[in-house]
Amino acid sequence: MKEKWKRIRRLLFIFLKIGAFTFGGGYAMIPLIQKEVVENEQWITDDDILEIVAIAESTPGPIAINSATFVGYRVAGFWGAFFATFGVVFPSFAIILLISAILNEFKDNKIVQYAFNGIRAGVLALIVKALWTMYKKAPKNWVSYTVMAGAFICTAFLNVSVLYVLIGCAIFGLISSLIIERRSKQ
Repeated sequence: MKEKWKRIRRLLFIFLKIGAFTFGGGYAMIPLIQKEVVENEQWITDDDILEIVAIAESTPGPIAINSATFVGYRVAGFWGAFFATFGVVFPSFAIILLISAILNEFKDNKIVQYAFNGIRAGVLALIVKALWTMYKKAPKNWVSYTVMAGAFICTAFLNVSVLYVLIGCAIFGLISSLIIERRSKQ
């Protein structure tokens, strides 16, 4: 039992370090996770990491958090998952909390307001770029255009919850794919 808690403390420290010093999102964390838990600690194998990443990509949520949870569970069970997840999340949470407290003090400052106007414009550009990239990769047919238009109208003008729109889009896509597949077989 003592060995398990020693391992859990080590998991917490490793994931605090990864969460605090990795920039570039969850995918940038994967090589560090692999280096720490496979090469340095030898808790799991490279094949285990591949499985964990595959599972983490296919489950809802950020890949870094999912990976930390799965690695922690594989290494030390429930408490390993809990503390590995906490370790990878806490540094970002603390930094954001600190920045929000500091920015709250300067929210009326014109320079800060101008900076946020610039940030909003930059974020909008990133969203439009992501939209364009997804559009280029999406199938171009009547089903795609119908789903896209319907989803836009429902969220932008009818204030339908995004969750319901996503579920509706999935159902519409499944039904239309089954109909198209059936027609192609005939």
